[in-house]
Amino acid sequence: MTQTAIPFLFMRGGTSRGPYFKRSDLPEDRGFLADVLVAAVGSGHPLNIDGIGGGAAVTTKVAMLSASEDGWADVDYFFAQVSVEDRLVDFKPTCGNILAGVGPAAIEMGLVSAEDGVTTVNIRAVNTGARVVSKVETPGGRVRYDGDTAIDGVPGTAAPLELNFMDVAGSATGALLPTGNLRDAVGGIEVTCMDAAMPMVIARADAFDLTGYESCDELDADTAFFERMEAVRIAAGRMMGLGDVSKSVIPKFGVLAPARAGGTIAARYFMPWNTHPTMAVTGSQCLASCALTPGTVADGLLERPDQSPTTVTIEHPSGTIDVLVDFQLDDDAFTLNSAGLVRTARKLAAGDLFVPAAIWDGSAAPETRSETFG
Repeated sequence: MTQTAIPFLFMRGGTSRGPYFKRSDLPEDRGFLADVLVAAVGSGHPLNIDGIGGGAAVTTKVAMLSASEDGWADVDYFFAQVSVEDRLVDFKPTCGNILAGVGPAAIEMGLVSAEDGVTTVNIRAVNTGARVVSKVETPGGRVRYDGDTAIDGVPGTAAPLELNFMDVAGSATGALLPTGNLRDAVGGIEVTCMDAAMPMVIARADAFDLTGYESCDELDADTAFFERMEAVRIAAGRMMGLGDVSKSVIPKFGVLAPARAGGTIAARYFMPWNTHPTMAVTGSQCLASCALTPGTVADGLLERPDQSPTTVTIEHPSGTIDVLVDFQLDDDAFTLNSAGLVRTARKLAAGDLFVPAAIWDGSAAPETRSETFG
C-alpha cells in the first residue's frame, strides 16, 4: 500500500472551504496529525498543487468532528488552520465560517440524527471551549442545501444556517480585555486588544495611513503596512498573555473606519499574514464588540446603539456581514451575552482522501474505520 485512505466530506462553510473528517479516522498524536493535514491540503506550494487546498488561507482549513462527551454539546468541533506555503498547522484558533458546515457535516456523518424540519446541533469548539447552537434545515430528515439566502463573498444562494455563539467573551485569554485596558499604545499605534470569539488586536485604519476601504489586493501589496502591523501584533500578543505569536495565527488583526455604504462600521480583517477576502465569523463578533464598547479605538467612528440586542453591520471587501449582538452596558462597561449570525454551507464532495503511506500508514487509527460518507 503506497497511500492511506481517509474518509472525508469536502464542504464550503460560510466563506471558507476545506475537508471535514471524523476525528477518530485521524492519528491522535498532534505531530502525526499535523503531518497528515499538511499532506492532505498540499501545504508547501503556493497552489497546494499536491493536495486539496486552494492556495489561500480560507481554503486550507480543516474541521475534525466527534460525538461530544460534554453534557451540553452534541458534537465536538476541532479546528486546524494549515498554512498555504509554510507547512505549518495551528491548532490554537477556531473558525466560525468552517463552523457553519459543522452542523450539516455532523448529520451527514451520522453523529447527529436529523429531525423533520429543523435540526438543532449544539457544538463545542474544542480549540477555545466556545459553545455554539446551530440550526440546520432538514426537511424530511435530510440536510437542505438549496435556498434563497445569500452571503457576500459566495456566489448564488443556499439554505440559511443560524449560528448563535454563547460565552464567547474571553474565549482564549479568559477576559474580554486581556490587557485590562480599553486602549494600549503598541509600537506607536493605539490599539484595542479584545477577546470575543477570537482574540484580536484592533486599530483605526488611519493610524496606519490607510483609508480602511482598500481592496484585498491593495493591502496585500503594501508590504510596509504588513511589517508594521506584524510588529504590533507580536508585541500585543505578549501583552495579551498569548506568548510568542510569531508563528501563530492568533491574535488576528483588524482595522476600522467609518461606514460608507450604509453599514455600522467598515473593517478590514487579516489572517494575519494576508487580508481576508470577506470577514471571519469569529472576527466579526470581536469587531462588533469593539464597535459597541465605549472607550475603544472605535470611538468617533460610528453612532453607537444603546439598545440590546442590536445588529452591527460590518462593511468588508466583498460586501457586508450582520452580527446580532446581545449585550449589556452598565456605566459604559460592556458585557457580551451572545452573538448570532446567518451563514450558509454546501457539501461539495464526499469519499476518501489519500495521503502517502510514508507520512502515515493509518496504524494509529481504530481498527474499524468509518464508512465513506455519502
